[in-house]
Amino acid sequence: MTRVPEEGVPAVETGFCSADELPEASAGKDLGKYLFPYPEVRAIQKDLLDEVWNSFEEKRHLVVHAPTGLGKTAATLAPALRYALDNKKKVFFLTSRHTQHIIAIETLRAIKEVHAIDVPVVDIIGKKWMCSVPEVSTLYSSEFTEYCRKQREDNKCEFFTNTRKGNKLTAHGMLALEQLQRESPCHIERLREIADKHGVCAYELSIALAKDAQVIVADYFYIFNPRIRDLFFNRLGLTLQDCIVIVDEGHNLPERVRSLMTVQLTNRSLKRCIQEVRKIDDPEIVQILVSLQDILNDLSAGMRPGEEKTVTKESFLGRVADLGDIDEIANSLTLAAEQVRLEAKQSSLAGVAAFLDAWKGGETGYARILSHSDGPKGSLTSLSYRCLDPSTVTNEIISNTHSTILMSGTLTPTSMFRDILGFPNHTVEKEYKSPFPKTNRLNLVVPMTTTKFAARNDQQYVNIARILADMTNLVPGNSALFFPSYYLRDQVYKHLASLAEKTVFLERPDMTKEDKMEFLENFKLYQKTGAVLLAVVSGSFGEGIDFPGDLLKCVIVVGLPLQVPNLETKKLIEYYDMKFGKGWDYGYVVPAFTKCLQSAGRCIRSEHDRGMIIFLDERYAWRNYQQYFPSDLDIRISKQYGDFVEEFFGF
Repeated sequence: MTRVPEEGVPAVETGFCSADELPEASAGKDLGKYLFPYPEVRAIQKDLLDEVWNSFEEKRHLVVHAPTGLGKTAATLAPALRYALDNKKKVFFLTSRHTQHIIAIETLRAIKEVHAIDVPVVDIIGKKWMCSVPEVSTLYSSEFTEYCRKQREDNKCEFFTNTRKGNKLTAHGMLALEQLQRESPCHIERLREIADKHGVCAYELSIALAKDAQVIVADYFYIFNPRIRDLFFNRLGLTLQDCIVIVDEGHNLPERVRSLMTVQLTNRSLKRCIQEVRKIDDPEIVQILVSLQDILNDLSAGMRPGEEKTVTKESFLGRVADLGDIDEIANSLTLAAEQVRLEAKQSSLAGVAAFLDAWKGGETGYARILSHSDGPKGSLTSLSYRCLDPSTVTNEIISNTHSTILMSGTLTPTSMFRDILGFPNHTVEKEYKSPFPKTNRLNLVVPMTTTKFAARNDQQYVNIARILADMTNLVPGNSALFFPSYYLRDQVYKHLASLAEKTVFLERPDMTKEDKMEFLENFKLYQKTGAVLLAVVSGSFGEGIDFPGDLLKCVIVVGLPLQVPNLETKKLIEYYDMKFGKGWDYGYVVPAFTKCLQSAGRCIRSEHDRGMIIFLDERYAWRNYQQYFPSDLDIRISKQYGDFVEEFFGF
């Protein structure tokens, strides 16, 4: 769903001036100093504007907890653009959410119209998702990268050859670029439309636009994936020192970086590789892959389904050394992958090569874990090199930028995010309260059930279902229920189905973008009569989706979505205990609360929205867990939930 910026503004009917014609930035309190695009600013937003500007002037970093409705997009982008224009910097506005891309672009459009300046901007997403070649969306990112490179080198991609000739744009490319420059800022969808119209490569067009862009709206990996950043920056002639980086929805960054830096080798991927290589008739590579399979089998010998254990670097490297030099083996697999792609777009061989290369990495901040499990497709043995500490990547990047701003509506405690991402000591932390009227919301803890693993049983599920039915049947409108997992959701739904008086919508784990939009549109139709959405905190609707106005009257967070206490979680807790003395907080409890608060935030998205947020689990009432709620939530605790629902909605 699309949400416009928090403050609207009419277009100004004037011509546009260049950056050189801008009025001199002053130390005064006028909003024009910051290129703020709206006629009014709240005091809390003005404070954020000043903090952001001071960070740029003093070349320091900022970690900001800024709840929904504060207007953080405008409060960061506007001063960042102004400072960048005055000091020849580039602004990266990073977000993984499509809706946030739209809000950023709309904010920049408002700045252009109100201040009558030319704002060169590019909105860019992953290269694979910009590609016009049919069926590439089914490829893994690494497979797409190799496929694209080969197509370009062999002059087989018509979109690329239509765009570039050597280092210069073709006539088609120039026409498309000129149209984009006239329309800037524009969304990625519009860029793709223009690229398709001219038959050119959308990514190459984005690169051409990015060279002169003052603001680049992009996904996290354009800065925090070292390989992608180096390629991107080399083409633009950029260094990190040239950049102001704004990370939106920053609570997601630690897990995104951990996932990015984690690699694994499985018996299933090796089986696929063997099948691929047999088709190109390369018995030497087949033998290497069979030997790698044997190593996995030997390392996992005697392991029961569900069992995990740590392994040493040498226990695997020593066995691989018997096959030959590990770098030569990796290179051979990479070359074999290219041969496979001559016949098919996909190959799993590059992933095996990447694993062998990564396994040679260091010990600090990583865990080497072997796991064995059974499933519908047979046994799965996985050897992984798992990143525990995202600061092994982010610290150097953040330290080298001019300024980095990390912001989110669920960034508490800010000190945790500063620590785990490795922000420098001079980083400033700010926590703002919600700007919405407290009378419009009720935050209630109902300590009557629990989803603790030891307490899970059918009677517990019956109790949860009964309470949920009581609550949602009373709510005069739509309710959304968020569970820790699909399994728990389904166990409760077995009993809730017969108790709920309203239509129930079940989120599916495999929903496409189109499925989600259709699902939400159908849910909206029940605005007056009321329906109940059963979703999962880490699923499609836990964050990044808005239900404005009266579309959602109540959110209930069922249980506490603590990570399964597997070996990785235990290692994460141990690591953060060793590094900060806060392993339980940083590695276990706070990430769960962040998910809860993201889901809870679906209810009230503007100062006019009104709704109840209920946390259903006895643990939310425990003193050692209450400390993780933001102080401005004004949590009430009661088992008399019916009275609270009736009173809040005025029965």
